[in-house]
Amino acid sequence: MNAHFVIDPPAIPSLPVAGETRRFAVNRIYCVGRNYADHAREMGHDPDREPPFFFMKPANSIVTDGRDMAYPNLSNDVHHEIEMVVAIGKGGANISADTALDHVYGYGVGLDMTRRDLQGEAKKMGRPWDTGKAFDQSAPCAAITPVAQCGHPNEGSIKLLVNGEVRQEGNLNQLIWNVPDTIAYLSTLFTLEPGDLIYSGTPAGVGPVKKGDVLEGSVDGLATLKTQIV
Repeated sequence: MNAHFVIDPPAIPSLPVAGETRRFAVNRIYCVGRNYADHAREMGHDPDREPPFFFMKPANSIVTDGRDMAYPNLSNDVHHEIEMVVAIGKGGANISADTALDHVYGYGVGLDMTRRDLQGEAKKMGRPWDTGKAFDQSAPCAAITPVAQCGHPNEGSIKLLVNGEVRQEGNLNQLIWNVPDTIAYLSTLFTLEPGDLIYSGTPAGVGPVKKGDVLEGSVDGLATLKTQIV
């Protein structure tokens, strides 16, 4: 029997899939904080003393298919953070690191956009980061490249250009917690489900954007990301 709702249910957020006409339905977005040593240091933390930690963005914060991203309200200091995105194709809880990659459908290139001023205020007051991290259009993402096409990237360039100039550049082998370990740890906190995305962390070089900026993100072997701030 079909369910009936008092309001129309929202559309399912989704991403294109490289080489496919079908799309990847997005369920939840998990983000790993400070997962590159140089970025941890630039944010004033010791990368050798921290277990991984996570925050979330709503699925409908995705910006996809090359669309523009609107500069958010109530902030004068919005920062870019380029990340490799892990797309979960098979769910599970308490997943072992040895089998974690079996749960991955593919990989993408994403931006964890951050209202740094609001995040900073929240940190000072001991409050959640939601207003700084989980705002509308805070998660631009490129097409998902299936594992069958790209394998499991564990090294290679990750880079962000702003108006054609390099702002962030690193290598996936610099991840403090690699993809299998991240999945294993996260799956002890949440039961992962198909459609979940994991933003795996950003290298050093985060900085502000302004209206009119064109952001181009890349990870070796994956579909590229491009969006303009409007």
